[in-house]
Amino acid sequence: MPRQARLDSPGTLHHVIVRGIEKRRIVDDTKDRENFVNRMGDIALETSTTIYAWALLTNHAHMLLRSGRKGLSGFMRRLLSGYASSYNIRHKRYGHLFQNRYKSIVCEEDVYFRELVRYIHLNPLRVTLVKSLRELDGYPWCGHSGIMGRKMHEWQDRDYVLSWFGRREPEATTAYRRYVAEGIEDGRRPELVGGGLIRSLGGWSQVVSLRRSKQRVLGDERILGSGAFVERIIEEADEKIKYHLSGHERRQEVERHRRMICQQEGINVEELKSGSRRGAISRIRSDLALYMVEDCGIPLAEAGRQLGVSTSAVSKMIRRRKSNST
Repeated sequence: MPRQARLDSPGTLHHVIVRGIEKRRIVDDTKDRENFVNRMGDIALETSTTIYAWALLTNHAHMLLRSGRKGLSGFMRRLLSGYASSYNIRHKRYGHLFQNRYKSIVCEEDVYFRELVRYIHLNPLRVTLVKSLRELDGYPWCGHSGIMGRKMHEWQDRDYVLSWFGRREPEATTAYRRYVAEGIEDGRRPELVGGGLIRSLGGWSQVVSLRRSKQRVLGDERILGSGAFVERIIEEADEKIKYHLSGHERRQEVERHRRMICQQEGINVEELKSGSRRGAISRIRSDLALYMVEDCGIPLAEAGRQLGVSTSAVSKMIRRRKSNST
């Protein structure tokens, strides 16, 4: 069966899995682990790739990341080829280190972000590299220790992960750890490393073709998300990949636009996020919701946090705003 093209749009959330060839080791000792993690972080910074969660195991690794301006492939090519070359030189070996293709799954952020962070960060405990959650808290070869504040890296977006669990760091960290603990009994989660609701045989261009020909959509292991998410992917593909900004750049653009609108309308951000339904504020909030989600590709949940409302409220505002404009 021919392998499928990747869905590699800049600014897309991916769950990436890399495995050693024939399930062999990809790290032998601490120096190898430092080499892999340092390369991953350096290249992430250079390519504006945002990493939220990661785990380096003995014969494979997981990453939850948002691709930069040049997409996922450039980041992964530099990471895997550079590391493999240095590993082979150090261990005096030849040949491939990794399976020919890493696995990348486009993920629906609003639905799966928290679950994927937990799933990835529990991997060292799941495969018994650590014996307890307490030990995982300080384990240096997994992003969980960074979220817990034990081993932080400038290239891991700790603040964004914690923002899903609370507004203040201490409370958010506690809530995050409690959430991770609740997932220990879940064991392996095969549904988080595949699935989806669309067949796109040749990548983004074929997604467009499917939409235009109105073919029936089937399952695809490259996408983890709902039917609505799949439809949005199709629409983005039809518009030739609308969003080309990294997560950090998108948030900066949203912040700039929000400040500008508030200044123009004579209100402050706190008033905007207060939940007030006063006419002008309600209208501004709806306009900003539409801009964040439709123009910048900000997830509904993040838009809600920035506007002080729930995810469902953002969805309703956008639907109402669209219906009023037609």
